[in-house]
Amino acid sequence: MAFLRSVLHMLWMLITVVPVALVLLSAAALQFNGHRLYRMAVFWLRLAVQGARYILGIRYQIKGQDHLPALDQPCILLVKHQSTYETFLMPVIMPKDLAYVFKRELLYVPFFGWAIGQLDMIHIDRQQKSQSFQKVVQQGKDLLHKGIWVIMFPEGTRIARGQAGNYKSGGARLAIETGVPVIPVAVNSAVCWPRKAFVKHPGVVTVSIGPAIASEGRQADHLMAEVSQWIEAEMRQLDPLAYPPSTEVA
Repeated sequence: MAFLRSVLHMLWMLITVVPVALVLLSAAALQFNGHRLYRMAVFWLRLAVQGARYILGIRYQIKGQDHLPALDQPCILLVKHQSTYETFLMPVIMPKDLAYVFKRELLYVPFFGWAIGQLDMIHIDRQQKSQSFQKVVQQGKDLLHKGIWVIMFPEGTRIARGQAGNYKSGGARLAIETGVPVIPVAVNSAVCWPRKAFVKHPGVVTVSIGPAIASEGRQADHLMAEVSQWIEAEMRQLDPLAYPPSTEVA
């Protein structure tokens, strides 16, 4: 049954992404502004999340929403990355437009990639690390100035349940460069949507939003260490079965 549901959800996403992407591409050609294009994209993401709820039985709950800054305040969201689910979910639940930092290869994915290429996002070439970071800083400053929140997955890739990836300092460096706070976010999505498995399982995914961490006067490594410590400690609260009782956060 779980396999059949997973097939149906995949079909649901494929069927819905094509018309929404075509509408978005047409709107971009007509020079709709960035916010309107973003809302079109979020419309499809909401369809994907609702499909996950009604087809797969995956629901979500949010903790710590009061930790988000005021809508007129910029911030950088640094999010635990376990599956594709939180990629879809974060724009749906956040009160502001988000700009993802992502690898440019995604731009070549039919319809989905073509559509996100029209949005105010930051796509980077991982082979050119120094140039990529300068692009992140330049575009990040512009987007934050526009009132768009930047979102990054500091582990860089999806990490298996119960494990911690290598937290890269790019998000902390951008925060220090721009003087905005970072918001750590823990997500236990792998309990329902495993990293590399096609079959998904019903359950509740918890998104836990941590207190803002100021970036002024900080060193990037120390700031990222504080972010990773909070996220990994919170993951042990959200998904205790995935961690041995003796495991401690470094």
